[in-house]
Amino acid sequence: MPTPTALHRPIRVGACLIRNRLYRAPVLEGAGSGLDAAEIYRESFEANARAGVGLIVQGNSCVLPEGRSSPGMTLVDTREHTLALRGVTEAVHRWGAKIFLQIGHAGIYAMEAWHSEHASSRQGPIIAVSRPRPHVRPAVLGTPIHVLSTEEVHDLADRFGQTAAWAREAGYDGVQLASSNAKLVHQFLSPFYNRRRDAFGGSLRNRARILEVIAERVRARAGDDFPLTVKIPMAEDAPPLTPRTTFDDGLELCRMAESFGYHAITPVGLSVYPHASLCRGADPASILEVDSIRRRFEEALGGSKLKMSVLRWGYRSAARNYPFVPVWNREFFTAAKRAVNIPVFAVGGIRTLDEITAILDASEADMVGIGRPFYAEPELPARLLAGDTTETLCESSNRCVPPQQLGLKARCYNPNVARKRAAARR
Repeated sequence: MPTPTALHRPIRVGACLIRNRLYRAPVLEGAGSGLDAAEIYRESFEANARAGVGLIVQGNSCVLPEGRSSPGMTLVDTREHTLALRGVTEAVHRWGAKIFLQIGHAGIYAMEAWHSEHASSRQGPIIAVSRPRPHVRPAVLGTPIHVLSTEEVHDLADRFGQTAAWAREAGYDGVQLASSNAKLVHQFLSPFYNRRRDAFGGSLRNRARILEVIAERVRARAGDDFPLTVKIPMAEDAPPLTPRTTFDDGLELCRMAESFGYHAITPVGLSVYPHASLCRGADPASILEVDSIRRRFEEALGGSKLKMSVLRWGYRSAARNYPFVPVWNREFFTAAKRAVNIPVFAVGGIRTLDEITAILDASEADMVGIGRPFYAEPELPARLLAGDTTETLCESSNRCVPPQQLGLKARCYNPNVARKRAAARR
C-alpha cells in the first residue's frame, strides 16, 4: 500500500463525502439519449471508479429538449430520461466513488443553429440571453433567435432545479452547472453576451443573478443538502474593444457563488468563444482531413463553406492562441482558494502526480481534476493513487474534439497513444 498523501484524504462537498481528492473532470462522452446511453456511460465510468477515482463529474447534459451543443449530448429534460441513467450511478457507487451530473444548455450555440439535420427539425427559434453581437452572428447565420423574457429566465432556472431533483432520484450525488465555454449560463454571466436591461443584466451582480436564482430553485426542488457546484469563468479573452469578464470580476463571482449557497466552485480561464481554448493543445487539422470525419462535418453544416471556414478558424486560432501549458488555470484556482471558504476544484492541464501533489500540499485547491487523459487511460487513478510519477499517455492533440462535436463516441483518436498503450502491454 502506498503511503497516504494529501491526494488520499477524504473531502466533504456539501453533504457528500468523497474518498480522495482526485476527480474525473467533465467531458462529453457521446452517449446521446438512446437506449444505450446508460451503458456507454457505465462503460466509461466504471473502470475509473474501480481504479479508485474519488469523484466523476458526468459531462454536460441538457435540461431542455433543444439546446444540446452536439448530437452526442445527453438529454435530462424529463424524469424518464434522467432516471434511465440510474444504472450509471449504481455502477459508480458499487466501486465506492461518487458522481455528479453536469447540467446546462448551449444557448445560441445549440446544434439546432449549426447542424443541418437538427436545424431542419427545429421546433422554434433558439434561445439567447441577448441579441448576438456581430462577432458571433456567422455562427448563427439564418437561425431564428428568441431572447428570453424575465419570466422565461425564471422558468429556465426552475427547469435546472427540477432536473437536479430528478438527478438526485437517479442516484447522482450532486450537480454542477455547465457555466463555461460559452454555454447559456456563461452567456448570462459574460458582458460580451449579456446586454439585458432587466434584473439579469447590466452590473456584475445582476448578471450573476442567474446563479442565485438557479441555486434557490435547486434547493427548493432537490433539497438544501444536495451538493450544488458551479464553474466560474475568469479573465475572459474577447475580441478587441468588446466587454469581458475580468480577473477581478471572476473573483467576485467566486465570492457571490459562495454567498448564494454553492458547495464548491471550479474557476477557469477561457475565451468567450466555444472553441478548444477550454482544453488547449494542438490543432486537430489532421483528423479533419479524414474522409469520414470531413464528410460528416459537410453534412452537418449543410455544405456551407462559410460555416466550415468558421469551424476551421476556431480550431486553428485556439491552437495558436491557447497552446498546452501545464496547470494552465493555476492563477485562477489559487486566487479563488484565498477568496472563498468552500472547496475549490482545480482543472486544466494537470497531467502528473507531482503537479497534483504540489497543488494539494500548497493548499492551492481542494480537489484536482483530470479530463481527456481518462480517454487514453481509463485506469489512470490506480497509477496516481499508487504513487506513479510518470506523465499520462494523453498528448493533448485534440483529435478527440471533432468527433465529439459530431456526436461520435468519446475516446482517444490519437494513433500515437494507441501505440504507446500497445507497447506498455508488451
